[in-house]
Amino acid sequence: MATSKVLTKAEKTKKEFLRLSKIFRDIPKDRKDTVVSLLQNAAFMTVQLEELQNTINEKGVISEYQNGENQWGTKKSPEVEIYNTMVKNHSSIIRQLTDILPDEKSVDASEEILKFAFGGKK
Repeated sequence: MATSKVLTKAEKTKKEFLRLSKIFRDIPKDRKDTVVSLLQNAAFMTVQLEELQNTINEKGVISEYQNGENQWGTKKSPEVEIYNTMVKNHSSIIRQLTDILPDEKSVDASEEILKFAFGGKK
């Protein structure tokens, strides 16, 4: 029985960068240098979002807090707040990247990203 290797964050990020690079390979050559940073950030955020999702699934969206000796309450978990902010930034980067693509490739890339985001192939 073969065991699957658990990838480190760096390995997951590199794998995601390569996947995104493949999707956005048709970006005009004069803009390639500019988008490498966007691709790196998108890959990083994808991995972080996945980890945040796992944490939220394990711990839930509400966390308890203690404010003083006898004051307790609940609030939105810090992971949810970070997730919400990061998912907006990630969407913005993906939008920037798809806007740079030639028109016919932009639709294909958007569909590929949406398919991945909603549980398609990784």
